[in-house]
Amino acid sequence: MKPKILTTLPTYTRAQFASDLVAGVTVAMVALPLSLAIAIASGAAPEKGIVTAIVAGFLISLLGGSRVQIGGPTGAFIVVVFGVISEHGYDGLVLATFMAGIIMLIAGYLKAGNLVAYVPEPVINGFTIGIAVIIAVSQIKDLLGLSMAAVPADFIAKIEALWLARQSVSAFALGIGLATMVLIIVLRRLWPKFPGLIVAVGLTSTLVAVAALPVETIFSQFGPLPRTLPVPAFPQISVERMQELLPSALVIAFLASIESLLSAMVADKMIGGHHRPNAEVLAQGFANIGSALFGGLPATGAIARTATNVRAGGKTPIAGIVHALTILLIMLLAAPLAGYLAMPALAGLLILTAWNMSEPHKWRSYMQTPTADRILLLLTLFLTVFADLTVAIGVGVFVGLALRLRRNKAGITSDWTPPDR
Repeated sequence: MKPKILTTLPTYTRAQFASDLVAGVTVAMVALPLSLAIAIASGAAPEKGIVTAIVAGFLISLLGGSRVQIGGPTGAFIVVVFGVISEHGYDGLVLATFMAGIIMLIAGYLKAGNLVAYVPEPVINGFTIGIAVIIAVSQIKDLLGLSMAAVPADFIAKIEALWLARQSVSAFALGIGLATMVLIIVLRRLWPKFPGLIVAVGLTSTLVAVAALPVETIFSQFGPLPRTLPVPAFPQISVERMQELLPSALVIAFLASIESLLSAMVADKMIGGHHRPNAEVLAQGFANIGSALFGGLPATGAIARTATNVRAGGKTPIAGIVHALTILLIMLLAAPLAGYLAMPALAGLLILTAWNMSEPHKWRSYMQTPTADRILLLLTLFLTVFADLTVAIGVGVFVGLALRLRRNKAGITSDWTPPDR
């Protein structure tokens, strides 16, 4: 359970630092607009995403079991966070995140990190696609510039509310959102190592400001962003409140552990290394406790940002620390500029993020898996979208493990493999 940074520092070189510095700054440019967009989509203030990226991102790199893992707020938590805030308020989310951190510390101490191999891959695929669908639908209001009251949390009610507001579509908002999406795709294809996200969102947001277009921005919706980190404080704790939030805390802990370990597995393939799963789970625990103390969001290892770090030349956990410190520096020196970011541009960014989360290039292979796996994937997807993520995970894991026992009893083992992303 030894952090990877302790392994890499004794042989650390100037050349490695140069690579880590460039990679860390590059990832920060990608993480900044994503962190803002994820916080807003979660029903939280935009600065909560920045705080999470700084505090949790720093701790995940400092204490984690992967050489190149980048941590922070991720799209997978949008659904959970939005639900917890809607039902229990933001203070409830902070306490649930704090509790999830403690749960992960216990899991890491008990060496539960190795249990990721027992979570059925169809369950992971199903709720990932389901989350992507919910995220994409949640961004339609800002992408189209619809004039409407608070969007309902329930999926069906949300679709109905969006349909009733269809007459208020803003051509300016839609144009800015689509232009941002096209720019992101073009820049990603032409220069894969270039932080095209911040450039695309920055260009279209600049157009909104210069041309004085009637398009919502972070500033117009939320006011000026703070220029300092908040003072850390313990959440208000009571036995009754903890019992009420325990299911949410368990889901947060489960998602954070699974996503971070999957991200670490992806990183291992990219760099030819081996992460330490139990150290990674412990790091996620400390990171979520730290984020909660600063009033931030749940955090985990981010697959897209980790891959960006590797492609940009990140070699050691120092790159992740540089990423967190760079975002802190931007917050201290340039927070007012972030207020000019256009809401449709951030919505377009999140819709593309949701599309990438769903991994459409793998859909055909999903349909070629055994019938039981296809049913399990679709069941988890359906429950995620139309019921509740807690129910989806619980039912999916239970049914998946039952199928695994049945296959093992029948002597079938070749078609069941650990998650591989």
